[in-house]
Amino acid sequence: MAAYFRNLPFFTVLIFVSGGAMFVPAAIATALEDFATARVFLYSGLMVVMAAVLLGFASQTPRRRPSERSHLASLVLAYLWLPLVLSLPMDQAVGNTRFINVYLDMVSALTTTGAEVFDPARLSPAVHLWRGLVGWFGGLLIWITAFAVLAPLTLGGYEVTSEANIQGATQATGGQMTAANASERLRNHALRLTPIYGALTLALVLALIVAGEEPLVAAIHAMSTMATSGISPVGGLEGRPAGIGGEFLILLFFLFALSRRTYSSGIGRDLRERLTKDREIRLALFAVIVLSTLLFTRHWVGALEVEELANARAAIVALWGSVFTVSSFLTTTGFVSDAWGDARAWSGLPTPGLLLVGLVLMGGGVATTAGGLKLLRVYALYKHGVREMGKLIYPNSVAGAGRLGRRIRREGAYIAWVVFMLLVISICAVMVALAATGLDFEASMILAIATLTTTGPLASVAGEMPIDYFTLSDPAKLICAAAMIVGRVETLVLIALINPAFWRD
Repeated sequence: MAAYFRNLPFFTVLIFVSGGAMFVPAAIATALEDFATARVFLYSGLMVVMAAVLLGFASQTPRRRPSERSHLASLVLAYLWLPLVLSLPMDQAVGNTRFINVYLDMVSALTTTGAEVFDPARLSPAVHLWRGLVGWFGGLLIWITAFAVLAPLTLGGYEVTSEANIQGATQATGGQMTAANASERLRNHALRLTPIYGALTLALVLALIVAGEEPLVAAIHAMSTMATSGISPVGGLEGRPAGIGGEFLILLFFLFALSRRTYSSGIGRDLRERLTKDREIRLALFAVIVLSTLLFTRHWVGALEVEELANARAAIVALWGSVFTVSSFLTTTGFVSDAWGDARAWSGLPTPGLLLVGLVLMGGGVATTAGGLKLLRVYALYKHGVREMGKLIYPNSVAGAGRLGRRIRREGAYIAWVVFMLLVISICAVMVALAATGLDFEASMILAIATLTTTGPLASVAGEMPIDYFTLSDPAKLICAAAMIVGRVETLVLIALINPAFWRD
């Protein structure tokens, strides 16, 4: 039996996990006496698990050892076909809807985009749990594959600090690609990271329940926070019984979407020093502090007529609304603070959509569940810009910062600029495609950025009017689903798959 599971292909393992996860909402629906929904998830889970068992037996024949690039191709293809498997129970549980809506919702959840396709009041608690569970599983998938697949191939942000062959640099990462095969590395990282991911989620669930949140809502919000999916069974955090205390707890766990060092380096005496010196965390703190301060101080600069908010309590509430919402969109989660309305009224900005768009484009940390450009790439571009301005003043100067600092400023900034341009080109392509379906410029731009940065809730807060994913045309929904997949795996990964070295492997 152990040999059977050890020899399973990557895509069969994903089917096994998907089928097993269906029993969780089946149990919840049974406890809530929603027996129709429970039967749907139970029968779907049994069918998927049986199909995975048969596929496992069919794939036990000896074959060539899978490589990193084959697992990379499997990961990309999984985002295409795995939502079809995940949609089986939801299609029957929701009812009175077309399959394309369910497929878009599952793609959104698996890629941790969190786009709200269905009205929350329409879905049962078990279906809400299923959406949150799929998003949580998508976040865990990114954690594992980032270390086991993307890191050896110097993709997903690792290329900024690696010594890849860029502009004459030497290749120094070949040793780690042959140290262990890709399947063994996937198992090892799954065994190491899954308990951490699960324990952090459970800790946040218990903390939210203590803060006054309902257990099911607390579980879904905790899973959405760890996966940065922004999925909510009640439409967000507005008016929740946990209040600002619950938002503060969620804000603390945003830290795991800012840097991989928060969970990959272990807990030791030097943990505090590692975190305080981490480039991504420092850049994130700078962005949150500066943008929140600008929104807060604009009350005295351009909104002096708002006199009813000129008191200490309103000022603190407005400041908190800015800090939480800015942090949420920086991590591409998309939760909006209950005090965000007060923050907008305080600043005098009815819809600071451009600010939120810039935050999601910046994104979170490398090898985290966050999307966007990634903070490490932004940091490399910043250091390169500072160095170039210094050379304008002192052309013959020699910069320090050691070997790693020089690599980030040179080769790292070069590849970061390439990734940034690929992201811009992707946004333009998706905007043109969405405009061809009949959407206007603003809606096309917001949807393109929301899907490519895996921040689905951006569509409801960035523009003057919220954009409803459910009312989009079928071609627009398919374009959004494709953009979510591209945004999750990044355009650079797709280009790596068509590299001639991949086909010769």
